[in-house]
Amino acid sequence: MEKHFRSLIFDKCGGRLKWERHKKDRERFRSKRNAISDGVKILLVYPKYPDTFWSFKHALKFILKKATNPPLGLLTVAAMLPDEWAKKLIDMNVTTLSDRDLKWADFVFISAISVQKEAVKEIIARCKKIGVKIVAGGPLFTTGYEEFEGVDHFVLNEAEITLPLFLEDLRNGCAKHIYTSDQWADIKKTVIPLWKLINMKKYATMNIQYSRGCPFNCDFCDITLLYGPRSRVKDKEQVVAELERLYSRGWKAGVFFVDDNFIGNRSKLKKEILPAIAQWMEQRNHPFTFFTQASIDLSDDEELMRLMVEAGFDTVFVGIETPNEDSLTECAKFQNKNRDLIACVKKIQKFGLQVQGGFIVGFDSDPLSIFERQIEFIQQSGIVTAMVGLLNALRGTGLYHRLKKENRLLNDISGDNTDCSINFTPKMDHDTLIEGYKKILSTIYSPDFYYKRVRTFLKEYNPLQKGRSRFRFIYFVAFFRSILRLGIIGRERVPYWKLIFWSLFRHPRVFPLAITFSIYGFHFRKIFKEYM
Repeated sequence: MEKHFRSLIFDKCGGRLKWERHKKDRERFRSKRNAISDGVKILLVYPKYPDTFWSFKHALKFILKKATNPPLGLLTVAAMLPDEWAKKLIDMNVTTLSDRDLKWADFVFISAISVQKEAVKEIIARCKKIGVKIVAGGPLFTTGYEEFEGVDHFVLNEAEITLPLFLEDLRNGCAKHIYTSDQWADIKKTVIPLWKLINMKKYATMNIQYSRGCPFNCDFCDITLLYGPRSRVKDKEQVVAELERLYSRGWKAGVFFVDDNFIGNRSKLKKEILPAIAQWMEQRNHPFTFFTQASIDLSDDEELMRLMVEAGFDTVFVGIETPNEDSLTECAKFQNKNRDLIACVKKIQKFGLQVQGGFIVGFDSDPLSIFERQIEFIQQSGIVTAMVGLLNALRGTGLYHRLKKENRLLNDISGDNTDCSINFTPKMDHDTLIEGYKKILSTIYSPDFYYKRVRTFLKEYNPLQKGRSRFRFIYFVAFFRSILRLGIIGRERVPYWKLIFWSLFRHPRVFPLAITFSIYGFHFRKIFKEYM
């Protein structure tokens, strides 16, 4: 019996235990292993986001929502845990985390990205004070777990690979401190998220993942570091099954495909995925609208754009970054070079896809004229949702290693590229860079510039309407609140009412979008005032 027990420990845990332990120690081990197998209580915690352009905090109030998207990663991890374990999820963006919740749990699972770093540290401190064990994973910890003391177990990289290893060791009473892997997961085996853990009514949109990885390697981006240089994709049956699960739980609104580059595998999209989605949407009377992220070369493929719109996509976020060719070369954003970027944006928009854009200032190659050029580009392109940030060096990226070699790194990033922080010494004078950045934001989000840009976009936008248009009470609530907040007491009263009447009488098909953009603009200006 003792020989068998000693062999089990060696085989399962990969290490040898001294056999001089007392019999009570072995009994305690068996008892602990049985407890781990049966009645474990898992609390999954998603930290709060700070108020940024991306939080849409002030816009969400108009539609009575708490957050934009639920924590897809934690919901997927929850579905990977044993069925017999008790599970509870606390998204701190929609509800509070109480000490009672922490005391209930045997383990607290935390996942986060860099912008949630400070919130993560507060959660860890609370867990340690109460004495509950912490399991941490996700992008924030995968690239910088050394910063976080007090975490009992780090389950890093992709959970499909490392989480089963942790669970196996946990069952056998020998869980390690760190689990990591240099392999990429087969996401065709990824499980459907455990949606029953959330209240969908608290969120503006749901989310789904079709692919991981990106074929491009921009030196400021950590996507290839986290998910690889090749686009790994799910099968059409998986995608349809995940859509069906959302539908079966009563969801009938927007769905965000969270892929960092949705079009990384165009052939699979065009031949299998998009036709399957379109067919499912037709059968279900078009319950969803989709939006995602893609590279600018989407504009080169008219068939792909047509198929995306027919499947129900109406919005795509594109990393424009900069109109300066030298800066594109510097950051290896070669897919954006040698092309008329404004023409590409307008082509995508004319196919029925609203383009949201990401922009960056702070490259070494940026001239002093970059601030005016960014403003001019954004206005001419008609990109309403223009997210402009300061360049920061994410840990592990090509930019990070280059700046470290040049001894230009200052501190770690805040994760919020809109808070006027920068974690390296720029080539441009620092004060000049910050003031130029503020000028961009104060200009493009000012009522006159913003509402003019909205009209520029809406004049050229021709949305494809499929299925029956659904009236939702929340739309009326948002419209009424926009009248009160923007049309009566807001400083943008005149441009607001001009847009309302212009869209209502001359372009009625885009009237709901005009209301949406008005609310977005209010949010952007509120955030700008808070930071600047």
